[in-house]
Amino acid sequence: MILEVLSSIMKSRFWEPDIKTVAVTLVYPYFQPSNDNSIFRFPPLGLGYLAATLKEHNVPVELVDCTFLSQQEAIRRIKRSKPTIIGIQSMFSLKNKAIEFAHLLREDCELLIAGGPQPTSSPEDFLQHFDVVVVGEGEETLLELVNEAENGPDLSKVKGIAYKEGNGGKTRFTPPRGFIQDLDSIPFPARELFDNDGYKKYYSSNYGYTTTPMITSRGCPFQCDFCSRPVFGNQFRSRSAANIVDEIETIIKLGYDRIWFADDCFTLNRKRLLGICNEIISRHVRIGWECLSRVDTIDDEVAQKMRQAGCIRTFFGIESGNNVVLTIMKKNATVEQAREAVNIAKQSKIQVGAFFIVGYPGETQGTVLDTVNFASSLPLDYLSFTMPYPIQGTPLYERVRDRMAVEEWEEPKNLRLVKHNLLFQSSLSEAKLKFAIVKGMTQFYVRKYLRSRGYMLVGRPFEHFTSFLFKRLR
Repeated sequence: MILEVLSSIMKSRFWEPDIKTVAVTLVYPYFQPSNDNSIFRFPPLGLGYLAATLKEHNVPVELVDCTFLSQQEAIRRIKRSKPTIIGIQSMFSLKNKAIEFAHLLREDCELLIAGGPQPTSSPEDFLQHFDVVVVGEGEETLLELVNEAENGPDLSKVKGIAYKEGNGGKTRFTPPRGFIQDLDSIPFPARELFDNDGYKKYYSSNYGYTTTPMITSRGCPFQCDFCSRPVFGNQFRSRSAANIVDEIETIIKLGYDRIWFADDCFTLNRKRLLGICNEIISRHVRIGWECLSRVDTIDDEVAQKMRQAGCIRTFFGIESGNNVVLTIMKKNATVEQAREAVNIAKQSKIQVGAFFIVGYPGETQGTVLDTVNFASSLPLDYLSFTMPYPIQGTPLYERVRDRMAVEEWEEPKNLRLVKHNLLFQSSLSEAKLKFAIVKGMTQFYVRKYLRSRGYMLVGRPFEHFTSFLFKRLR
């Protein structure tokens, strides 16, 4: 079917040699909940890269970010752009909405493409609703799809895609596309297509500052049990320090106060990190920034250099307060390293956030208590607890796939004390784990606002009493 559709486009009177007649609209189908106050609410950086690549090659492109739109307005904007190709991004919490959009927009384009982590992990699920799935990094692949549409469609020539032959025919996977090695060769994201005013307003009203994301590397070499890296893989690739700071300067010109470095682990390579910090310092670039880090990548020199270069806050994926569970998770880190890393950052006057998971397969009620009590004992500025989220393609998913109660998680639109659900059958009930999360967060806030003395008077009795109650919950 798709080959026939593309052939008909080629024969139309609008097709002229050497003129870009294919228009592309990229869609991020996320809608902000009414009660949203997340500190991680960013424009779709991946689509910004795709749009920049298309613009560099004179392909007309629009980007519709649904975050601050109603669905009716989003659909209206997409249709108004009159696209030949619609590309819809899907992450693991957006699958249902991406598929819904595919059905709503089926008649409004000639080629419907899905891309992102979820389609890369499970292409077959999307090929029931889309014409093509982009598997892996999309910049070169999408550009080739546009060129094939213009110059004589043959999808078999495009690496890194999956598609169906004919109407409901056999699924075909083309040879995989290699990772882009020279990340400096990729144009900066087309930030002019982002709703910069909307995101600035969101952050200013909620937190008193504005921030936007950028990424300085792709790929993560670690093998955490729960982590999925379907798009960027486990081969670490980095941009040059000069290229990174060049982009920082473009962000400053847009009027942002901070940058969120969206790398899987910004501090992964010590030499690289120090080089970036030195480049920022030597060029007198002044902007605050935040990043993700690992507890085994921080030392005094690194932390002090980060602070000197503008680091305001770093986040550690600590995940558990029990070393046995950390081994199960394949974190390759210890509780002792976590406490030391937090203290080093704090001593350098860097704010610290941390992420923890409760209810991991293999946990007991004792290890859950270890985690919530350890997390709330740290001098953190931000704390997040979640339940395990088994993502297709991860060892965690394979371990619990026969016990999955719900295959997909979507961010709730209503106000909830704990937003996450337990997606698989476990010896620890969802109610018990939610109680543990509330317990941990309460202890965290008591320590944060009442300090050590207040915690001894209020927090410690609460900790002991709620630990007693937790053990008796079913």
